[in-house]
Amino acid sequence: MPPYGVGMSDRWPDPPPLFDLDDPDDLAEPGDAPALPEPAATAVAAALPLIAAATRAAAAEPRATEAADDAPMVLSERPPRLLQRVAVFDLETTGVDVENDRIVTAYVGLLDDSGAVLHAESWLADPGVEIPAGATAVHGITTEHARAQGRPAAEVVGEIVQALRTILAGGIPVVAYNAAFDLSMLKHEARRHGLDPLADPSPVIDPLVIDKTVDRYRKGKRTLDVVAAHYAVALEAAHEASADAIAAGRVALAIAERYADALPPTVEELHTQQIAWARAQAESLTEYFVRIGRLDPADALDGSWPVR
Repeated sequence: MPPYGVGMSDRWPDPPPLFDLDDPDDLAEPGDAPALPEPAATAVAAALPLIAAATRAAAAEPRATEAADDAPMVLSERPPRLLQRVAVFDLETTGVDVENDRIVTAYVGLLDDSGAVLHAESWLADPGVEIPAGATAVHGITTEHARAQGRPAAEVVGEIVQALRTILAGGIPVVAYNAAFDLSMLKHEARRHGLDPLADPSPVIDPLVIDKTVDRYRKGKRTLDVVAAHYAVALEAAHEASADAIAAGRVALAIAERYADALPPTVEELHTQQIAWARAQAESLTEYFVRIGRLDPADALDGSWPVR
C-alpha cells in the first residue's frame, strides 16, 4: 500500500507460516490454478491445502461443542458477527503509480475475530528495476537487498495472485487498506508477467472506505496510522507489509464491532456498498480539489473500487 505506517501489538504471538513448503504432506493438486513459472507452481501447490483448510475452518463457524458423549450438540451462544475470520493483504512498492511501479514486498495473512494471526506468508521480490531512494526511505528495502535476497518478480506475483484467489474462493473476505491501490498494482503486475489477474475480487473489505462513510465528519487525516490510533489498534513497526496488513485487519474488526448497526449484515452486501461509497468519496474529493484550484475538472479522480 502507499505510505501509511502501522505496527503490530505484542499482544499477539508470531504466527506460523501460511505456506509450509518443506512438508510433503502439504502437497496437493492445485486444481484450476493458472499456469505459473517454475518454481512458483510448486510453491503454490504446497500452499493450497493450508489455505483450503483455513476456508473450511471459517465456513464451520459457529462451532458446535459436546459436553459429554451422550449429550446433545450445542451451538455457541455468541451472536454472529459481520467479520468472523479475515484475510489481510498489503504491498510495499517502488512507488505509487499502479500501472508502472513494481511490487517489492507483500504479505498475506489470516486473522481470527479477535485479531490474532492464525497463518501468514511474506514475499520479497526483485522488482527488476531500481528502487527509488524515496521508496527505500519508506519501507527500508534497497535495490541491492532486493536483488540479492528477493525472488523473481514473476514467481512472487503468481504466488500472491493464487493465494488471494484461493482465499476469496473460500468466501473469506480480504482486508486491504486503500484496497484500490494494492489490488490495482497487483493486477498490472500480473499482466506484466503474463499471468491472469484477479477478476473482480470479492468480498474485499477496505477500512479506509468504510471509516470515511461511518464517521464522515471526523476531522483529521485518514492515513492508516491515524485511523488505527482512533480505533485503539497498537502501532509499532511502520511501513512494513505485514504490520500494515495486520493493523488494517484489526481496524476492520474494530469498525465492524463499533458500527454493527450501521453496516449491512453480510460481507457480500458490504462489498457492494463499498463500490458506491468509494465512487461517492472520489466525486466529493474531486469537487473539493476543483473548488480550491488544485485539480482541473477534466482530471476527475477515479473512484473505481476495489480495482482501478
